[in-house]
Amino acid sequence: MRFTRSLRRGVAAIAAVALAGSLAACAQSEREDPGTGTSSGAVETKDTFVFAASSDPVMLDPAMASDGETFRVARQMFEGLVSTKPGTVELMPGLAESWEPSEDGKTYTFKLRSGVKFHDGTDFNGEAVCANFDRWYNWTGLNQNENITYYYGKLFKGFKTGKTGGIYESCEAPDPQTATIKLNAPFAGFVQAMTLSSFAMQSPAAIEKFDGNNTTGTVDDTRFSEYATAHPTGTGPFVFDSWERGEQVRLKRFDGYWGDKAKVSQVVIRTISDGKARAQELEAGTIDGYDLVAPADLAPLKEKGMQLLNRPPFNILYLAFNQKNKAFQDVRVRQALTHAIDRQAVVNSTLPEGSQVAKEFIPDLVTGYNDGVTEYPYDPEKAKQLLKEAGQENLELKFAYPTGVSRPYMPTPEDTFQVIKTQLEKVGIKVTPVAAKWSPDYLDMVQGENGTDKRDIHLLGWNGDYDDTDNFLGVFFAAKSNEWGFDNPELFKALKEARELPTVEEQKPAYEKINAMIADYAPGVPIAHPAPTLGFGAGVEGYVPSPVQDEVWNTVTIKP
Repeated sequence: MRFTRSLRRGVAAIAAVALAGSLAACAQSEREDPGTGTSSGAVETKDTFVFAASSDPVMLDPAMASDGETFRVARQMFEGLVSTKPGTVELMPGLAESWEPSEDGKTYTFKLRSGVKFHDGTDFNGEAVCANFDRWYNWTGLNQNENITYYYGKLFKGFKTGKTGGIYESCEAPDPQTATIKLNAPFAGFVQAMTLSSFAMQSPAAIEKFDGNNTTGTVDDTRFSEYATAHPTGTGPFVFDSWERGEQVRLKRFDGYWGDKAKVSQVVIRTISDGKARAQELEAGTIDGYDLVAPADLAPLKEKGMQLLNRPPFNILYLAFNQKNKAFQDVRVRQALTHAIDRQAVVNSTLPEGSQVAKEFIPDLVTGYNDGVTEYPYDPEKAKQLLKEAGQENLELKFAYPTGVSRPYMPTPEDTFQVIKTQLEKVGIKVTPVAAKWSPDYLDMVQGENGTDKRDIHLLGWNGDYDDTDNFLGVFFAAKSNEWGFDNPELFKALKEARELPTVEEQKPAYEKINAMIADYAPGVPIAHPAPTLGFGAGVEGYVPSPVQDEVWNTVTIKP
């Protein structure tokens, strides 16, 4: 998930899925009538699921979103052609029952479900699929800005006019249950990308009626359409009810849903920005659950009978080196800092239980993970030796970190900074702290053109969107960037060629080689894959944490 606006297969991941799955099975076995809100033995259940978000959604049109809180709401109302199996990144049918790629990787034919309706009563069919693809391709003006339509621009690489080019060619609907998408170039991750909320299917009729493409204002002060703020219309198990800005979004059960009807009749997503306040409201029973439980709140919540579920790690926390600082243009300096950091100590002291030490910039759930890359074990003496060989025994670094924020890959940045700062000082590096508020100050400093001289190293990370190596490595290293400050044509070329291979099977060895290249080049330190924790009241059942936050709440029940 885009970090500018807002995740190793292991025991913790399996346990979280197994627990959630068992809860779901329990809820199913006890229920007499999913529509009545009662279960066997006359045990009443709450009919409203209240979840606390850390911020408001930006708006309610997922095609124009790149932040987690907008997507959290959108996943309840909208669905894509393809989905993921609960608790995993494996593909499963969504609005398409099946799909077939061509041998050259440029054409994808989707066979669609029949009898599916949008919330406004109009039909979901092949023409609706093509209307959505053509909508994205035909965006103009402000709608082409990456701050507004980030995912389409990044993955499809261009539009019909303005920022022209790209890989989308056309969409055809030979019959109501078929849609054929043609690309100008192979994109092996195309089907995986269709699991993103940004590419969910929306009602063409509602978009037209409520002027859904009419985005006005500026990039910094955007005015979204009436559709995007008051009339979002999808096919999902919940339908939009109301939005009180800064307070809450309310959704209602969609009784015309084609799949398993929601077990609660209403959902409320409350905005509670303070993490401690979310924990207190969970204890008080005024909310039923929330995401990103702070490490310090885990034990107190558990002691008070709350449920804690880990989301399987599908992210990366890293320390980036800014090669605009000439010292980092010497690979020995980059290697020295990598040896200087005790990643296990960082995990043990600042990250949630279940977090895993990283040795490359992707988790091992992702195709292309290479278990044989060069490793840099914690070795302070080796770090000192390399610094001496490079003539940098007296290295001084400006170390940037964000304040006032908790991200899935970085729940307590101030604590993580302190641990790493102490480790760097142990090998003789003088560290100058550079703290900044998350948005916009910190992000501008670590990614903007004017921030390159303000920091030498910084903490950042990425939440994976879907199972595709390019969604990690391509985001970081596919081209020159302000964040990393290096020029490596060999790496850039390898990433471009790997992305354009027609099949995942062909991509796998290419990305394994690229991961080895990156480890040898050492552009930064992959520190950890944190396990984000969700907290729930004791009565919540049927919630399955997803590695990519693909969590739909139609299975949730709440016992009082």
